[in-house]
Amino acid sequence: MLTKIKCAGLAVGISILALGQAQAVEIEYWQYVFDTRVKAMDQLIEKFEVANPDITVKHVTFPYADYQTRVVAAKVAGQGPDVVQLFYGWLDNFVAGGLIQPLDPSVFPPEEIERDFFPIVSAMKRDGHYYGLPTAVRSLALFYNKQLFQEAGLDPDSPPQTLDELVEAAKATTKYDASGNITSEGITVEMGGQDHHWWREVLIRQFGGKPYSEDGRQVAYNDAAGLAAISFHSGLQTEHKVGQAGFMDEGQAAFRAGLAAMTIDGTFRLGAFSSNPFEWGVAELPANADGVRSNYSSYFANAIGATAEGEELEAAQKFLAYISSPEAMQIWLDVVGELPARKEVALTEDNLANPIYGPFLKGLEYAHTTRFVDEAAQRQVVIDMENRILLEGQDPAESLAQAAREEQAILDRFYGK
Repeated sequence: MLTKIKCAGLAVGISILALGQAQAVEIEYWQYVFDTRVKAMDQLIEKFEVANPDITVKHVTFPYADYQTRVVAAKVAGQGPDVVQLFYGWLDNFVAGGLIQPLDPSVFPPEEIERDFFPIVSAMKRDGHYYGLPTAVRSLALFYNKQLFQEAGLDPDSPPQTLDELVEAAKATTKYDASGNITSEGITVEMGGQDHHWWREVLIRQFGGKPYSEDGRQVAYNDAAGLAAISFHSGLQTEHKVGQAGFMDEGQAAFRAGLAAMTIDGTFRLGAFSSNPFEWGVAELPANADGVRSNYSSYFANAIGATAEGEELEAAQKFLAYISSPEAMQIWLDVVGELPARKEVALTEDNLANPIYGPFLKGLEYAHTTRFVDEAAQRQVVIDMENRILLEGQDPAESLAQAAREEQAILDRFYGK
């Protein structure tokens, strides 16, 4: 029988957490398939099981598109994971669906969470209860291909610092065939990727607006700033012709293939980009003409599944404590490239001075975290908004107004409950 976990705090090491004599218990950890994340978690599970030979962790993965559906179906069947990964923007749906349970404050003291983790961890808190903890946090940055910069006569060590410089660099590095079709993008444009965050939390703010009201219940981007932001982003295709939605299916694929000079993406791409067959760099997201910068921060958290109880619950709490520990965060940084969620692990002198990690860490200082109520639906609203402009020729102001109405309806449905 497992003994009751007595954690002095979240910073405890796994040696302190080791249980006494106990019968073997198996728990399941679920996450979606992302190669470097799977590799990192396999390493963490191996270390955890060595220190806790009485606990076996079964690592279960699903394709991203099916992941939430699988979690819901398992709960309906009275089963499900003991520890489950979820995007912070899914929290309200997971709580409403009874998929996860609040963390026991005696095991995971809220005051220690708020002391040790970056403030964005509060996005996992509802009605005074934390429902999960991240291993890593993300921000956005500009990745650029130094080889393509050099070929275009640009300084490979001087990435664009402003939006105007970004456009000029994109123009200089875009390649076309004899018919004027893009064969190599100056910058990737993909609202289905990270660009919807760039538009929402960065460009809108840089053009003088804000995406939502302070309480997150009202859409606020249907104004001059929102219009300027979507006009800038769609203009990369319609006016400047430096990128093309759907080019090589995904922006990150074009960048990895050396067919895009720049792409805006998150820290989670560092592991995948490490094998790129060319030299690349990372820079902070470009500022506006007045030097105003903004960024978007996010994370995937780990939570205790709603069906976990008894021995499985206690083992799940131990496992969650470990994968939220400083040791686990350092391994995650090394394997995946995502920034540690604990300030003490992330904000080291070496990390801040690192030419790759540094721009992402600086971005966290002025980043915003969107409180999604239905991340997939809200993302689709933005994708549809730009597609109407690009594919149907709709006036940007009309498309923006339609998007605002559609997203407001999503918010009203949720908060109306």
